[in-house]
Amino acid sequence: MTMEFSMGRASRRSPARIYEQLERPGTHWHYHGKIAVAGNYLLMMFYTTVAGWMLKYFLDFTFGWIDMSSPESVAMHFEAMNKDPFTLVSMMAIVVVLGFGICALGLQSGLEKFSKWMMSSLLLIMLVLAINSIFLEGAQEGLRFYLLPNLDRFLAAGPFQVIVSAMNQAFFTLSLGIGAMAIFGSYIDKKHTLLSESINVAFLDTFVAITAGLIIIPACFAFNIEVGAGPSLIFITLPNLFHNMPFGRLWGALFFVFMSFAAFSTVLAVFENIISSTMDLFSVSRKKACLYNVFIVFLLSLPCALGFNLLEQIAPLGTGTTILDLEDFIVSNLILPLGSFVFVLFCTWKLGWGWNSFVQEANQGKGIKVQPWMKNYCKFVLPLAILFIFLAGFFA
Repeated sequence: MTMEFSMGRASRRSPARIYEQLERPGTHWHYHGKIAVAGNYLLMMFYTTVAGWMLKYFLDFTFGWIDMSSPESVAMHFEAMNKDPFTLVSMMAIVVVLGFGICALGLQSGLEKFSKWMMSSLLLIMLVLAINSIFLEGAQEGLRFYLLPNLDRFLAAGPFQVIVSAMNQAFFTLSLGIGAMAIFGSYIDKKHTLLSESINVAFLDTFVAITAGLIIIPACFAFNIEVGAGPSLIFITLPNLFHNMPFGRLWGALFFVFMSFAAFSTVLAVFENIISSTMDLFSVSRKKACLYNVFIVFLLSLPCALGFNLLEQIAPLGTGTTILDLEDFIVSNLILPLGSFVFVLFCTWKLGWGWNSFVQEANQGKGIKVQPWMKNYCKFVLPLAILFIFLAGFFA
């Protein structure tokens, strides 16, 4: 992350042109810039549908369109939503149009302030829900399952698979390898070192993840819901949790409006990447870049939205999988680790930007600095570790 931040701050360019500002003459690192841009599009091909889920559940709680009378009815509601192509496509379309519409206005300063307020509110609600979940009847078993190490379960799942899955999740949740952090780096001033900024982001991301686990895992045991149900857990477990809380519908509406905004913040960040890359590559204005990409991203997102209904017969990764699973696999297991591998090589080897140039940029400002002893780790150990994760994800 520090390396991506540094490349962005030093070049002040989009991922499409970032290497061209920093690479040595005669080298061809810039080819990865095109792959990074493609990774942004591929991420949005399924993340717009996920953001649409959040928006739909906010509306459901706000207008009382969800039946929370039993865990079965809650699960049926999520399934019914996915079986309706009109609902998924319309929610996805709202996310795409609204996202590019906001980006076209260029409301960065106002959006940034609004984002901070919304994210702070989301964290507060998550803490309240975590406390409520912990004290549910039957939740103690869920706490033990979540927090206490279990070597037998670790071995049964397969240590290799557990480690690779955890690292792929780390790449995904931090959006490393596709230039998403580089575009943020291009907006960071010189007052703070970039290692400090990276530590702050990683700490907050981990805190949110642990808190989410404290909400969902104990509630799964309290309501006898399968812990390994995947992404749908948030749409099945939490409505049951809200049903057993005073003013549950209000809590549900607040939670999903903030979750919608959290998902929307990611959408806007990646859209900004796509827009700036389009502007750099084709020398068009911001508004034209937004207009072109509204149609491009909408069309690219259709297979995922329809993969739960009209195209549900397509199981690209085996029985029970969807188009979303394929797109997620390509992004999480392949593009993100491979992109991070290229970034690390570029920042540590002389044929790229080089260690000294990277350190000079990363250490500008106050805060924790990249130390000399980190050079061999970053140059040799880190690339091998990332390459291992990439190969493991490819052959998993």
